[in-house]
Amino acid sequence: MANMSIKNKQITPFQLLVTFYFLAMLISFLLLRIPGVYQDGKEVSVIDTLFTAVSAISVTGLTVFNISETFTDFGEIILLIIVQLGAIGVMSIGTFIWLLIGKRIGLRERQLIMIDFNQTQLAGVVRLLKEIIKILFFIEAIGTLILTIHFMRYFDSWSEAFKNGLFAAISATTNSGFDITGHSFEPFYNDYFVQFISMILIVLGAIGFPVLVELKHYLLKKDPSFRFSLFTKITTVTYGVLFIIGAFAIFLLESFQTLKGMPWHEKLFVSMFQSISSRSAGLTTMDVELFSEATNIFLSFLMFVGSSPSSVGGGIRTTTFAIAMLFLINFANGRKEIQVFGREICLEDILRSFVVIILAAFMVLIATMVLSMTEPDATTTEIIFEITSAFGTCGMDLGITESLSTAGKLVIMVLMFVGRVGLISFLYTLGGKAQKPKFRYPEERIIIG
Repeated sequence: MANMSIKNKQITPFQLLVTFYFLAMLISFLLLRIPGVYQDGKEVSVIDTLFTAVSAISVTGLTVFNISETFTDFGEIILLIIVQLGAIGVMSIGTFIWLLIGKRIGLRERQLIMIDFNQTQLAGVVRLLKEIIKILFFIEAIGTLILTIHFMRYFDSWSEAFKNGLFAAISATTNSGFDITGHSFEPFYNDYFVQFISMILIVLGAIGFPVLVELKHYLLKKDPSFRFSLFTKITTVTYGVLFIIGAFAIFLLESFQTLKGMPWHEKLFVSMFQSISSRSAGLTTMDVELFSEATNIFLSFLMFVGSSPSSVGGGIRTTTFAIAMLFLINFANGRKEIQVFGREICLEDILRSFVVIILAAFMVLIATMVLSMTEPDATTTEIIFEITSAFGTCGMDLGITESLSTAGKLVIMVLMFVGRVGLISFLYTLGGKAQKPKFRYPEERIIIG
């Protein structure tokens, strides 16, 4: 962001955005190599530092070592800064700093913000950016205050309660999944208040920034003519449906296995928390290694779908999944168009949805094949779980992250990076500027299926 006026017309906005994220990853790596980041006697290799940097900037949370046993307080602050940068977005932070020093935001920079937030139009992107940063910091501040006060029952001093409250609030809101307890949220297994507050923070971070902006306007302006956008309606309904299905599936699959013998309310809270967290947050109140293989396969599906567009999470995103499902239902009934909430989905968005799903499935397949060769001791379920966790920027694992080979870590880093910048942006980065064809060939039908 040192020079916001970019004149090189050969670089597409998508390529530029991915380049900025790549540079942010390298800067994060250098920050994590600063003396004083790690505790005395702790040696962290270059590849492990890079892995942690990518995990933080992509707000994933996968780690190859225990954060609480490796980082100093200073190191934890550095880690939080990187996570915050990754959650808000590289372009957003750069633009915000540019605005603070009184500089003008040009057309090219507005394009980058638009792409970074998955927006479809340039109008109002800077205003949206300001709203998002204010809302995110407000949510984190309230979450920190509530959890700090509550954590006084667990810690002897305000400073320890504040440190843990701050880390937990930011980790939940950004869906990063990092923790300084060493056991995620398992120490709060019976603390329903902490779980409830954390679930709210996770949802607010994963539901999509435009949804929060619209909700704020609806609550504050009290305008009777206000209407929620189609994006807000689809993503909110899809997020809610997946949460209910996820909680019900976990409750059903684990009631007579890992959760056997527990009171129904404990089973319910474990199922609810895991359903929300497995979408992109990666926080756990119970070791997922104890879950059955069927449950972990289902959790892999939830991580593959991920959170909503324009949020802190990854995956194929809720709207992609919703549009694909609606199209399949309509196609089975002999209809080509998708009509929902009084609107018709444009063909381009339908095509983009299937492109994302196909590319994501292809990436998971290739990554599974590679890790099956580089990690011979891991089961197929463990490998798929690790891959979808990285791509969905979730951060949960079945215990194989710490033992990954160098090649395996590189594969996971690529998946985390792609999961953060988005498949469409990554795909457009590999291509150049679109050229309109000078002519078109005649159409001809072929046999399908």
